[in-house]
Amino acid sequence: MQGNKFTILISVLLLSFVLAACSGEKEAKQGSNTENPSNAGVNTVEDARIEAENPSASPQLAINRGDTVVVGLQEPGGVFTPYFNTSGYDGNVQSVMFPPLVDINEAGEPVPGLAEKWEISEDGLTYTFTLRDGLLFDDGTPFTAEDIEFTLTLLHDPSYGGGTDITEAKIVGGLDYKEGDATEVSGIKVIDEKTIEITTEEVNARSLRLLGGQILKKAYYGADYEKGNLDYLNALHLKPLGAGPFRFVDYLPGQEIRYEANEYYYGGKPEVAQFIYKTTEGDSQQFFQTGELDYSALAANQDNFEFLQALGFADINVYTSSAYSYMSFNHEKEIFKDPKVRQAFILGLDRQTIIDAHFQGYAQVANVPVSPTSWAYSDEIGTTAYDPEKAKQLLEEAGWTEGSDGIREKDGEKLKVYYFTSSGGLADTLIPIAKENYQELGIDFQVEQMDFNALLSRVDNGDHDLASFSTTMLPDPYDGVSGFHSKSTSTTFKGYANDDIDALIDATIATNDIDGRTEAFHELYEGLEENPPVILLGYTKVLSGVNARVEGFEPNGYRGIATSLKNLKVVDVSN
Repeated sequence: MQGNKFTILISVLLLSFVLAACSGEKEAKQGSNTENPSNAGVNTVEDARIEAENPSASPQLAINRGDTVVVGLQEPGGVFTPYFNTSGYDGNVQSVMFPPLVDINEAGEPVPGLAEKWEISEDGLTYTFTLRDGLLFDDGTPFTAEDIEFTLTLLHDPSYGGGTDITEAKIVGGLDYKEGDATEVSGIKVIDEKTIEITTEEVNARSLRLLGGQILKKAYYGADYEKGNLDYLNALHLKPLGAGPFRFVDYLPGQEIRYEANEYYYGGKPEVAQFIYKTTEGDSQQFFQTGELDYSALAANQDNFEFLQALGFADINVYTSSAYSYMSFNHEKEIFKDPKVRQAFILGLDRQTIIDAHFQGYAQVANVPVSPTSWAYSDEIGTTAYDPEKAKQLLEEAGWTEGSDGIREKDGEKLKVYYFTSSGGLADTLIPIAKENYQELGIDFQVEQMDFNALLSRVDNGDHDLASFSTTMLPDPYDGVSGFHSKSTSTTFKGYANDDIDALIDATIATNDIDGRTEAFHELYEGLEENPPVILLGYTKVLSGVNARVEGFEPNGYRGIATSLKNLKVVDVSN
């Protein structure tokens, strides 16, 4: 998620390329269900990595590829310059070539990337980044602090219209450059080739990630730079130059994106000679089975788990994603002005049955707007309960009384809501259960299913009462709640605004201390339970298979497979 935009997708698109590196176990275990005891359902499958039982069964097509590794990817948009793409698939393409200054581990914590270290001043305002020794771009030229300075300046350019709002970091002099006549951003100071100092105006826990992102080479991306005109960059979007483990070779639309090992990479040239994103349309499950793909993510369910297990040559990974799914209220509708009504819609929906029926243990009901993978998660706040009697009581207290036809009324208006969702997937399980649940409460629950683009358009127009979405991967827990702030530009939570909630959200980034942030998030979750912006649905698992001939895939729910690529190697599975 970039800037203050609460990105939404009906399916977790980026998670198609993620798996977990967990303990090597022989089977995916059924863990104890952590939900409300009165709501206990199917046990949640534990995260696990199961090694292939018969690596030699690997298809000959895969073995014949030698030291080339192929992963599936949906067709990107063709903008391979960081900060300028609108497609998440372009982001996958970029991540191979553009590692960040500050990376993120499997717990969502910052770790060194291109910067070997950083220091934050005692007052929390000044960030000093120190680059690794001998850093080079993939053309063999030096990577220096001036490239960081250029990138941060570019993001402040008046004509920049991408998805990263660097002004949130509040670098001293940033707005003077963006909105005024300044010729430089005064708060950015290059100390030497390896060191840069950036001074901000206020403490913001998100600043480390904003300042420590991907870096553009000044001599390449800035050769024709003039303040106020970034059009020249269009000619470079298909000619990326980075500093990652692989360098860009070619893009064949509808076929593949091809990379080669980068001998200038700071971690050493990867053992794999070539990496390919295959973008050909088709069944990724079949592509993996026939050996056309070395890695594939499948819908997480028991049938697909057994499919991978039966192949024999697949290392199987099951892990919890960093995203969550939800149904958003249209808060501009009078029906949902009262928090009691929203609480009733939550308690009156049997989410446990929905999640269990659809995912068969490969998901769990969400209780707070952050995944259990995060340091900010708590299982002691929020509810997963199904309590129709309490829901009826809340509706009564809100003035909605049952009419002669069984549908509740208030001031002559029927309690009728329109729910928008996309076709297929979780919706097919949710709709019949929700209709039955809400009918019991005296709610006329009307459903419209449509394609995702139509869904976005109609939600933007405010035509809905309820709509289903899922977040993308959430690098920071703030990204999962930022859309609830009254200053958010998101249209997904139309009309949701509360001064107390704003203050609680602001407090989650008002310190760099992780313990302080954790406490602030937990206070926020309590506030959101009283004044809910959404009906939280679930945290899903990711299920993926890796051909046993390839070792080294150890991605996480925050950076996908990008952090694994440097470690890939091909092994002999013929015996």
